Amino acid sequence: MSEQGKFTIYCAEQYKAAKHLTGKHLADLFTQYGLWEYIYSCYGALHTTGTNYIIEDIDAFIRECEPRRA
Repeated sequence: MSEQGKFTIYCAEQYKAAKHLTGKHLADLFTQYGLWEYIYSCYGALHTTGTNYIIEDIDAFIRECEPRRA
């Protein structure tokens, strides 16, 4: 497995623990918002940050993807 792949799994596991999600809920959330691809593609920038930053970045990405409410 590539370093990017391992890192993506690490981020998913850290997010799951921080948010108290089940594996299914995490997988559904990451798939719905394209987080698997996002984290993989941002490996270069994200792998140098801490876990708290990664969790906050995932939350921010989800907020940006959510439809705007009027």
